[in-house]
Amino acid sequence: MQIKDPNLHLKLQEMCDCYLDTGYAVELARMAAGPESDPEENAVKYLALAIMYGITEKADKLKFKQEKEGKIEVELKGEQKIRLPAPNGDVLDGIIATIRQILHFDQEGGELPLALGLRTGSVDLKVKMKEKPGKSSLTIYFPSWQ
Repeated sequence: MQIKDPNLHLKLQEMCDCYLDTGYAVELARMAAGPESDPEENAVKYLALAIMYGITEKADKLKFKQEKEGKIEVELKGEQKIRLPAPNGDVLDGIIATIRQILHFDQEGGELPLALGLRTGSVDLKVKMKEKPGKSSLTIYFPSWQ
């Protein structure tokens, strides 16, 4: 999937800010249920909502996983596990392409930090990506919430 926006990092931060006072679970469910008009835009929106949901729930990590059969799973893990409504394949491809472009991952993936500015503060995340033919996973680790 080709991502056109040259500054996706800023766009992701703006999307997080835009949805800061939103019901994240409700919006994610709405996105998963409805038709996707713009997969690239929806990829950034879904990623922002999932990250903000993870921050609100004080999660340890947010994991996107796609198996060979095309099955997609999204889960927040912390004190409890929360399954998020899975996006369709085009949106997940857009999420992976967005992270790949922001962090300049190579084809196999890797592990890199991501600083995300949020209104008057910021949060430092760690992003790990693995890709193999027919399988991919993207894990975002949140800071410890002590």
